[in-house]
Amino acid sequence: MRNGCAGHSRRAGNHQPGTSALSDEEHCELILATGGTGPVLRDVTPEATRDVLEKEFPGLGEVQRMIAFATEPAAILSRATAGVRGRTLLVNLPGNPKAIAECLPPLLPAIRGALPHLSE
Repeated sequence: MRNGCAGHSRRAGNHQPGTSALSDEEHCELILATGGTGPVLRDVTPEATRDVLEKEFPGLGEVQRMIAFATEPAAILSRATAGVRGRTLLVNLPGNPKAIAECLPPLLPAIRGALPHLSE
């Protein structure tokens, strides 16, 4: 990690100022947002993420849906996405810890591969 943001856990909420500050002011390389990706009204994480992204990487959400769908057909309703703001990679993850444990490990090679490119 290139800054003091490594290993921090913080509730930023589903709003752009919290996410923007983590990227723009604290210069975090990676922001993992958990929860808020479902179909109910209060689930606005993908919209908040898209509002601050400069480039979207929809494949990270697509892989999560594919993985989770195998064991939970309702997972296809997830709207998780990912992308870049400045030199920060933002990734939406499910809110359920079991679903995170299933979805995150297959994404790690892509995340690890993306981070060096963002610092160029």
